Amino acid sequence: MGGAYGTAKAGQGLMAMGVHSPDQLMKNIIPIVMAGVLGIYGLIVAVILNGKFTTPEAGTGYATYSQYSAFSHLAAGLCCGLCSLASGLAIGIAADAGTRAVGAQASMAASWKKMGFTGDSGGQVNSSGDALFVGTVLIQVFASNLGLYGLIASLILTQTDYHCESGNK
Repeated sequence: MGGAYGTAKAGQGLMAMGVHSPDQLMKNIIPIVMAGVLGIYGLIVAVILNGKFTTPEAGTGYATYSQYSAFSHLAAGLCCGLCSLASGLAIGIAADAGTRAVGAQASMAASWKKMGFTGDSGGQVNSSGDALFVGTVLIQVFASNLGLYGLIASLILTQTDYHCESGNK
């Protein structure tokens, strides 16, 4: 859900920015890719957990999949999911504001040049928005790290295992 929200919110900001500065469109697509990666984190954890499940023993019907393993795997899924949700929210909100600001700055600089302003206007006339863009990308990187930390913690949690012996419940 975090990846979906982040992608939608970042896309909304990207399209709003693209109306005023279409030349900045491909440059500002980075947050959408970062938000899309969050769904892949969940898929990785799901594939690993799928290999950890065991079926009851044939003939006796005793389960070898313990509650310890089950709760550990539940914690792994929740850790990855909730961290990805938080990361997606952060990416989406920051990307919406950041892409709009980068587009507005580029549009404003272009209109000032058309009006003939060539003096020192705080550096806005000659600015291409790179400083603001770099700041926006840094925010996206730190926001996406939340999801990566959740993936790492989930991978650690999936490694804990306990199998019940026959006859133990």
